Amino acid sequence: MSKPIVAIVGRPNVGKSLLFNKLTGQRLAIVEDTPGVTRDRLYADCEWAGRVFSLVDTGGIEPRADDEILRFMRRQAEIAIDHADVILFLTDLKTGLTASDQDVAQMLLRAGRPVVLAVNKADSVGADDPGLFEFYNLGLGQPYPVSALHGLGSGDMLDACVALFPRQDADVGAEGEAIRVAVIGKPNVGKSSLVNRILGQERVIVSNIPGTTRDAVDTAFENAYGKYVFVDTAGMRRRARVSEAVEYFSVLRAKMAIERAHVCLILIDAIEGVTEQDTKVAGLAHEAGKPSVVVVNKWDLVEKDEHTMSSQKREIKERLAFMPYAPVLFLSALTGQRVEKLFGEINFVHDQSRMRITTGQLNSVLADAQARVQPPTDKGRRLKVFYMTQVGIEPPHFVAFVNDARLFHFSYQRYLENQIRAAFSLNAAPVRLTVRQRGESGGDT
Repeated sequence: MSKPIVAIVGRPNVGKSLLFNKLTGQRLAIVEDTPGVTRDRLYADCEWAGRVFSLVDTGGIEPRADDEILRFMRRQAEIAIDHADVILFLTDLKTGLTASDQDVAQMLLRAGRPVVLAVNKADSVGADDPGLFEFYNLGLGQPYPVSALHGLGSGDMLDACVALFPRQDADVGAEGEAIRVAVIGKPNVGKSSLVNRILGQERVIVSNIPGTTRDAVDTAFENAYGKYVFVDTAGMRRRARVSEAVEYFSVLRAKMAIERAHVCLILIDAIEGVTEQDTKVAGLAHEAGKPSVVVVNKWDLVEKDEHTMSSQKREIKERLAFMPYAPVLFLSALTGQRVEKLFGEINFVHDQSRMRITTGQLNSVLADAQARVQPPTDKGRRLKVFYMTQVGIEPPHFVAFVNDARLFHFSYQRYLENQIRAAFSLNAAPVRLTVRQRGESGGDT
């Protein structure tokens, strides 16, 4: 059975994201005084009293709101409630009990899920604030005073949550490692639509308003192809358009999602083709050494003949020439066309990034390569590559030991890399090569 899920819910601006960050010990959720900043669910693992659980931060619930984004936020919170084992209902001591709090409480009572009521902004040490007792009127039992800012009272609150978890013996059985897949791209190319199509549920906000996904959102998923965790990231805008602090942290979080991912799906709009911003997004994945699949979305909207796909693939390869290893897949998140083929590509590039080659095999290829093309010389001194060995995976990382690193020109490094790729069919993952000179530590190239 999977880890228990605790969902933090409540009306906007009561400190849900601040509490989430405090409990997880990471700056994962956007914290801003603007109501509505957290718009999608955000997951992270926590541990308390020997129990590991998933903590979910949600957008604020405004039961009577008519604004489109607020309706989306309410829907996302409802989905989190549906999947949670325990609801952590957060209210605000400074504001006091409000009509919105009562509406949310009624929603939680109807859901029938175990609820722990927490009253935030109890920042003073000592006797409980008399205002705490009015929260008994919600009918949810004992209110736990906490300070998301300072962490006060969080232990008692978490004890109450753990006491409501399913029996631990039902949770026994470790799952195999899932492939973490980051879905990246500029705004409005269909990232959320693709994740929703894969998961078969309204998992993330889908809207034609660019930028409606601000947080990187993790969702576990399993099918016949394997186990995955899909991360729908905020669309990365051009630097000139990142004017708000909120947008800045969204871009930062998308970069963090790339760093945590095993595989990146780089989404491109089939109508627009590869833009400058697409190349920058792809460059982030390439620089991070992540195997990637270039996903051309909205393929159903393109007028096609028998040459359209091959010509567009050729153009994509030219524009993304720095990552020739990335396979290209044309699909439609809207209709589901070729979406299932994604899993085979994800598994393939992930396997390639984990390939291991023995030192003996590697040096046999090195000897043949140097026999075909002599190493370069400079002022009568010839480069000698003594031997190579693999020191890591994800991506495959090789070290070449040489007599003089200055002689190991980029062109010859690329030649040796291509020889290794050809010999071991290592065609769908980035490769790193480090040059080390006798007596020196060398560096990555």
